[in-house]
Amino acid sequence: MVILIVGVSGSGKTTIGKMLAESLQWQFSDADDFHPAANIEKMSRGEPLDDGDRLPWLQAMQKAIEQWLSKGIHAVLACSALKSEYRQWLQPSEPTDQVKWVYLKGSFELIQQRLNQRQGHYMKADLLQSQFDALEEPENALEVDITQEAGAIVQQIKSVLNV
Repeated sequence: MVILIVGVSGSGKTTIGKMLAESLQWQFSDADDFHPAANIEKMSRGEPLDDGDRLPWLQAMQKAIEQWLSKGIHAVLACSALKSEYRQWLQPSEPTDQVKWVYLKGSFELIQQRLNQRQGHYMKADLLQSQFDALEEPENALEVDITQEAGAIVQQIKSVLNV
């Protein structure tokens, strides 16, 4: 099974994803690690990515998801996947119930506060509005309120997805 933790930057995808993977003893991957260097440089300059920038990134993650599933590797992937089209790209080519989606939902104000406190990350707080503008909330995902404590969020995910 692969669980994708999605949401805007600063919603807690990496923190929750790592905690969930550790508690399940599963592999964890962060979508940031799939970006080509040009994308990271662009975001570091405060420039939002366009769909052309995202295509190789999405293709790399889709390939990883298919490999994990084919090898029976259980994994958690933290990925913004802001648009429905991006989430469709991440679906394996063969339909499966082994891919689960979790959407970490929070207010602009809360997430902006978190981003302002975060250090050493290329995603700048001033790009947050572009993320909310692009966001198409997933319809077929477990929606989780990020105002909860991280441990409670992980427990909710495990309980609802029965993992």
